[in-house]
Amino acid sequence: MTVPPETSINSETSPSDSKPPARLEMRGVSKSFSGVTVLRRANLTAKAGEVHGLVGENGAGKSTLMKILSGELPRDAGEIFWEGRPAGIESRSDSQRLGISMIHQELSLAPHLSVAANIFLGREPLKGWGALDRRAELEEATRSLAELGFELDASRPVSLLNPAERQLVEIARALTASSGLIIMDEPTSSLSSPEVEDLFSVVEKLKQRGVSIIFVTHRLEELARIADRVTVLRDGAVVHSTEMPRKDFSPLIHAMVGRELRDLFPARKVLPGPVILKVENLSRRGMIENANLELRRGEVVGLAGLIGAGCTELVETLFGAWPPETGEVRIEGKPVSIRAPQDAIRAGMVLITEDRKTTGLALPLPLSHNITLSNLRALVRAGKIGLREEKRVAQKFIERLRIRASSVDQKTASLSGGNQQKAVLAKWLFCEPRIFLLDEPTRGVDVGSRQEIYGLMNELAEAGAAILMISSELEEILGMSDRVLVMRAGRIVKELVTRETSQEEIMHYAALASSNAGEEVH
Repeated sequence: MTVPPETSINSETSPSDSKPPARLEMRGVSKSFSGVTVLRRANLTAKAGEVHGLVGENGAGKSTLMKILSGELPRDAGEIFWEGRPAGIESRSDSQRLGISMIHQELSLAPHLSVAANIFLGREPLKGWGALDRRAELEEATRSLAELGFELDASRPVSLLNPAERQLVEIARALTASSGLIIMDEPTSSLSSPEVEDLFSVVEKLKQRGVSIIFVTHRLEELARIADRVTVLRDGAVVHSTEMPRKDFSPLIHAMVGRELRDLFPARKVLPGPVILKVENLSRRGMIENANLELRRGEVVGLAGLIGAGCTELVETLFGAWPPETGEVRIEGKPVSIRAPQDAIRAGMVLITEDRKTTGLALPLPLSHNITLSNLRALVRAGKIGLREEKRVAQKFIERLRIRASSVDQKTASLSGGNQQKAVLAKWLFCEPRIFLLDEPTRGVDVGSRQEIYGLMNELAEAGAAILMISSELEEILGMSDRVLVMRAGRIVKELVTRETSQEEIMHYAALASSNAGEEVH
């Protein structure tokens, strides 16, 4: 479906004009927190049966605008129209009554409940006398998941799901609840390539049914495939709105960051040096089997595989989160015993986890505390932590990584996702490690911050560090890695030289049938 482009998002067309009104129109929406303006008279429209992309750097105001639309935040100024009439959206129930639902970037599931219970939370089927009908709930959830193409057990507790599977539950919940407009906030950030394809098929079906979709993402190549129009937010204001381009994204990127971005994947200036990490026959039952790998100084090695392949489990085992049952780890040629994360940190190895909110940060604490948390001993003087020194160290990393924060005392929970990710990186940089394990280091990060993270990775490699990076984006794997290790069913099944391989070849080995998975080549 092709939707004619708007001439401007700031069109003064009135809902009472003779032409059919947009399903949604947000006009002059403003919002401030503690005197800091995060939205400045933002306008946005959504038409029936279209996908409208919403892009911008982390902290641009995208999530705030969408939370206002979903009734999670009150607006300070502005109007919202639904089907041409004023919409009194003051709470989540108001937006839900209109048929608006939101898939959050940061998931809001009840981990102690089943997949089915989460999908129908607040909309549970009832028996005649008012009791919950759990059987009907399970059957309906199973049917809905099958229709969406999501391979999930509806009876399984959410606490046992990995982040990508939880994302699918969040998507299923929104899709079964909404009839008019669905807000998708970074819905593909945790999905593998096949699951992204399944989601896009669902989006196309929803478009054909006339559902409006606002798709918030940093992945412009995804928007090029599914979006009809796109709006750019920068510093809380709408700066660009147009028909979604299919190939040349430079006008969008320039509008997002206010500057030209070149060489997203910059070349490194040094060649890999001697082996710093050697892993032999590392195994943990049900997770990884006989993993063998080497990392060299100045080298970035990509670790690729479909969801469930064991990539995350491998780096978590290396870091001591899951003690291995067999195998040997050598650092600088010397055997090391890593039974807990403290062992890995002492050996000079750190892990940036894929879930920064749960395992990467202490969100209620100030930014300064999070940045120094991993190496407090360096701040202790006469048995006390030097708070002045802590703030000095934190400020140094804020400036180095360009973390957008009002001060070192700002609560970490109030930072945008991209700036939280930079805070995680700062925390581990303060330890001055030699080996970095990066699990989805740019997930949910805007294009400007992404380039900065890539630059930092190169800076670390050129200084002699070794990096093992997991990424679900094969373009990122190929753009940043010297070599690629492909995992399948807990095993490393192939090693590839980046300059000699392709996305298609990586996917071929990642998706090998189990009977062929033993054909390892190193």
